[in-house]
Amino acid sequence: MQLNLTSALKEWAVAVEALEQGKTIMLLRKGGISEQGGRFQVKSDRVLLYPTYEHQQPALLKSGYSEQVTPVTSGWHPKTVTISSWAEITAIFPVSEENTVKALLPYHIWNEQFISDRLKWKPRQPIYILLLRTYKLAPQTIAYSSEYGGCKSWIDMKEAIALNDTQPVLTDAAYYHLKAEIRDLVSEKAIKLN
Repeated sequence: MQLNLTSALKEWAVAVEALEQGKTIMLLRKGGISEQGGRFQVKSDRVLLYPTYEHQQPALLKSGYSEQVTPVTSGWHPKTVTISSWAEITAIFPVSEENTVKALLPYHIWNEQFISDRLKWKPRQPIYILLLRTYKLAPQTIAYSSEYGGCKSWIDMKEAIALNDTQPVLTDAAYYHLKAEIRDLVSEKAIKLN
C-alpha cells in the first residue's frame, strides 16, 4: 500500500534540517498568528515537513544553528520549495513552567531567549513540545503557492507527495530512548498519540 500525504507542518528551514539530520526530535510551538481559534492544534499525526525562511531569527538559535540561517527580507519566499522529509508526531506535551522548558534545552536547537520570548507571548497558553519521528524522502521540488504563505503552522499541499521507500532518520532504539528522556522531564503532561 502506498501512502501519500498532503498535510504539511511549516517550520524554520534550520529546524527541518536538524530533524532530518537526527540532531533533534523536538519542535516547540505556540502556533502562528493565523491559527484557528488562536491556539496551536495538531491536525494530523503524519505530516510533510515544509521548510520556511522568512521568520528564522539567528539570535534565537543556539550556536552552530544560528550560523546556518541566511536572513531574508520580509515577504520573501522561494519560487520553489524542496520537501525532503516527513514525520510522525508521536507525542505532544503542553508545558507552561519555565523550569521544565529550560530543562529541555539539550534536546532542541533554540536558545534561552527563544524560550523566554515564547513563554511571554500569549502567556496563558502553554508551549507545545512536539516529538517527531522523522523520515527522509527523495527530495521533491514543488512550486511555491501564495496559499502556503502567512503565519500559520499547517498547510494542505496542492499535490500529494508519495512516501515511497522512506527510512527513519534515527533507529528505533535511539528514537525511543530520546523520547523516554524527554517524557521523564515533562512527566504526565503528555497528550498521547500512539
